[in-house]
Amino acid sequence: MADIKYDIVKHIAVLSESPKGWTKELNLVSWDGRDPKYDLRDWSPDKEKMGKGTTLTETDLASLKRALQKMDL
Repeated sequence: MADIKYDIVKHIAVLSESPKGWTKELNLVSWDGRDPKYDLRDWSPDKEKMGKGTTLTETDLASLKRALQKMDL
């Protein structure tokens, strides 16, 4: 498997932290030199390892925000 290159352009929020120090984060990330996208995934404490996650465009993120605002939490 080829190395994945990434650059965390902007850290937005830590949503949770596991007992082992991994954090679930929302960040703006550039993958393999492409335009950055919003990214939600688990990261190791040193940011060298990551879990599976999802990337969102600005439009996707706005749609998610509207959907969450409609929820009774």
